[in-house]
Amino acid sequence: MSIKQYEVFAKTAELGSLTRAAEALNSTQSRISHVLSAMEEEYGFCLMQRGRSGVTLTEAGAMLLPKMEAIVQQNRELEALIADIRNADAGSIRLGAFTSVAVHWLPGMIQTFQAAHPQVELKLFNGDYFDVEQWLRDGTVDLAFVTLPAPDRTRAIPLAEDELLAILPKGHPLAAQPKIDAAKLGREPFISLLKSSDHDIHRALDQAGITPNIRYTTKDDYAVIAMVEQGLGVSIVPELLVRGRGQHVELRPLEPRATRTIALALPQGAVSPAVQAFAESAVAWLKKNG
Repeated sequence: MSIKQYEVFAKTAELGSLTRAAEALNSTQSRISHVLSAMEEEYGFCLMQRGRSGVTLTEAGAMLLPKMEAIVQQNRELEALIADIRNADAGSIRLGAFTSVAVHWLPGMIQTFQAAHPQVELKLFNGDYFDVEQWLRDGTVDLAFVTLPAPDRTRAIPLAEDELLAILPKGHPLAAQPKIDAAKLGREPFISLLKSSDHDIHRALDQAGITPNIRYTTKDDYAVIAMVEQGLGVSIVPELLVRGRGQHVELRPLEPRATRTIALALPQGAVSPAVQAFAESAVAWLKKNG
């Protein structure tokens, strides 16, 4: 038996007429009659009594009607859910992000996406570079903001180049220069993130041939800023991280210039329509607001 046959039976029982059922289902009376007869032949018993005043259910038909109605309704709900998923109007997204993106980009990106897809549930996982890349590898998140190069077995959508800046305490002698020689920065007491937590800064130091005089190490980006504010040392931070927080420190470009490229990484292969829709929405938001 097919869902369409159940629908014909349920609609005929509801309206009590082959003619009205045919009109409601955009069919013909002969077609409706044929479907009902085929059902009765397959089942081996009568479902409806036909008369001049219309049709009435037999006892067997009345017993089957609620089950068939339930199947028809469940099928409608299933088709609606399939359509919602296809149109990114259902499901959930597990999103990984590091601090600067989570603070400065994600609120606007999420607001824009949820306005267009209010039924999609967003779950945010916030951590450092190491955390985010591990979540991608083990499937904890469906997509994540990373810096290039992206983790293995992912496909990356480059989003923006973010300059790395020297961050100094207010009044530091090096702040008199418009650009900071990375070699001079390396001789100062240096506040470092864990190497696994921020490979961009350590890569920039390595490329400049500098081994920093690391005095303090932390996993928290904003702890670095706070420690610099208190005069405990110098460091290197992404421009996005210190956006709106540079009033109590000195920020200068590095010489040679250093940058990181922020990207959105997705697993290789197919992703859900909701995940794909978020990626496209994030790219569009950044083009407009970045």
